[in-house]
Amino acid sequence: MPGNLTFDALKSRVASGEIDTVIACAPDMQGRLMGKRFQAQHFVESAWEETHCCNYLLATDMEMNTVEGYAATSWAKGYGDYVMRPDMDTLRIIPWLAGTALVLCDLLDHHTHDEVPHAPRSVLKRQLARLQELGFDMMAATELEFFVFRETFDQMRDQAYRDMTLISPYNEDYHIFQTTKEEGLMRAIRTGLYGAGIPVENTKGEADAGQAEVNVKYSDALDMGDTHVLVKNGVKEIAFLTGNAVTFMAKWSHDAAGSSSHIHQSLIHLDSGKSAFFDPDGPHGMSDLMRKYLAGLLKHARETTLFLAPYINSYKRFVAGTFAPTKAIWSVDNRTAGYRVCGPGTGGVRVECRVGGSDLNPYLALAAQLAAGIAGITGDYTLEDEFAGDAYAAEGARSIPLTLREATAEFDASTMLRAALGDGVVDHYVHAARWEQEDFDRKVTDYEVARGFERA
Repeated sequence: MPGNLTFDALKSRVASGEIDTVIACAPDMQGRLMGKRFQAQHFVESAWEETHCCNYLLATDMEMNTVEGYAATSWAKGYGDYVMRPDMDTLRIIPWLAGTALVLCDLLDHHTHDEVPHAPRSVLKRQLARLQELGFDMMAATELEFFVFRETFDQMRDQAYRDMTLISPYNEDYHIFQTTKEEGLMRAIRTGLYGAGIPVENTKGEADAGQAEVNVKYSDALDMGDTHVLVKNGVKEIAFLTGNAVTFMAKWSHDAAGSSSHIHQSLIHLDSGKSAFFDPDGPHGMSDLMRKYLAGLLKHARETTLFLAPYINSYKRFVAGTFAPTKAIWSVDNRTAGYRVCGPGTGGVRVECRVGGSDLNPYLALAAQLAAGIAGITGDYTLEDEFAGDAYAAEGARSIPLTLREATAEFDASTMLRAALGDGVVDHYVHAARWEQEDFDRKVTDYEVARGFERA
């Protein structure tokens, strides 16, 4: 669902004093929102057409360090500007921030005004254009799981992220009484996001103490990418305002379950809007097109993992018996498999990729899934046999890469992704992943000190 505020309505609310601030922002490589807060009158007078930002925003790590070695920008190139062009279809009220509206922006080359190819929103839009040339559009939903803590973000930081207190003491999966205790936060999240034009369906307790999930309505893929980053940012802001902290780390503690972002996906016909995945006469209601699409997801699963699990920590989540997958195989309504067919035999039949963690960038994840699916369709791939049983125990089955280093190598060597995304985009994100690995490799961890300080 696009934003809930037209430009004319914004101008009217600015004139009345109801809105005094407009946030113009773009998602960065990590899926965070980066931008500016405009005095609303200036935004409606001129900034709604375009504004500018430093091009280092697509060449930094999690700490906002200026990482050397990118082809797109560097100290040698002077770290120039990108154009931020507001997508006015995403304009919306932000109810939890007083007098504030928000709009998402595309990033453009400052000289040519072409979209920056490695900008996450651009990466997804390119794959959607390829799909539309085939006569289809992508529908998707990205579930988001996270952990909630009693301390504030400032308290967490001051105590060096130790001795943190989860908001609940025991597994709260679907648990109504336990989630009542955190309803002050979760109700604020549901109503706040809904007031921002985000069609929230529900929140629920997840599979561990203090773990929650928020689900939003199935939508077209670009809108879902936009919705995902807005939900994630909104949950953090609302938690901050209610005196709580949350984390979207894929694995915040080795004693806790991981947090996922399962990607539900299907294709529709552009001309009719009807599902291209459903065939009542096909096995499990799966059309031939769906089978080819799923075959593409599986054949290229290892190559696309980097965009589903982008950090060192992401790979700590893939543990048997935790509802996080370890095998990139498919099964019907089976939560042990990396790829699950949901809604079998119905018009809502779809693929759920269970590989992604809650730390993924939704635009990149959706783009990689789509690129693999398109390869399956255009390459006329044959779907492998369905797996039945406990996928964790499936000997010889295709495994998910065990480390970031392994996933980066698979991504880098993928001829499919290089053809679909372009060499420049692939090289850009390979460099980001290698820096993530290099930065970790030279750091001494608490684990090493505790294990070796006296014993070594």
